[in-house]
Amino acid sequence: MTFTGFTKQDFDVFNVPGLEQRMEALIANVRPKLEILGTEIAPFLSAICGEEIFPHVAKHARRKVNPPKDTWVAWSANKRGYKALPHFQVGMFESHLFIIFAVVYDCTNKLQFAKQLQAHTNSINKLVPDQFYWSMDHMDPSGTLHSEVTKSDLEAMAKKLATVKKAEILCGLRIDNHDSILQNREELLPLIQSTFEQLLPLYKLSFKN
Repeated sequence: MTFTGFTKQDFDVFNVPGLEQRMEALIANVRPKLEILGTEIAPFLSAICGEEIFPHVAKHARRKVNPPKDTWVAWSANKRGYKALPHFQVGMFESHLFIIFAVVYDCTNKLQFAKQLQAHTNSINKLVPDQFYWSMDHMDPSGTLHSEVTKSDLEAMAKKLATVKKAEILCGLRIDNHDSILQNREELLPLIQSTFEQLLPLYKLSFKN
């Protein structure tokens, strides 16, 4: 099977009421696409990262009451998991698809990336495209466009990442759920790949001491 893109029905999964019902819809409609996408993109990421990268599809196994508001496939250099390492993600909220680099709250490289972000705010400010966005909470669908982020904003993010235990940082592209590119494999896959290439410097920085 090959990845074919995402449809309106995939995003409508997040309007299904109830944990069990939403999980059933998610598993039936969205998870198979994320699994295929994970397998297709892994060799590309392995090539640009210079090491083997493994896909991990969200299972939402810890949820007991509240239905998930988003889902994703993540790629990391660890075969067993991704949260403890800087990683890449493609995922979706009801409103949009996201293509991001992420350092989440339990990542062992948090302080390293905070230090690098602080030291390289000027170069990072220049290399990140204006249409990308930043967020410090992976559960919040909102974010701030890079075009609206100042050097002092990046410094504040770095400080928060270094000092607040639950802090995390995400950067990347979002695509509205009604954008026709989402249903076009031939356009969406290259966009995912080029976005990850643009995010690669952040990924590399996150492993520097």
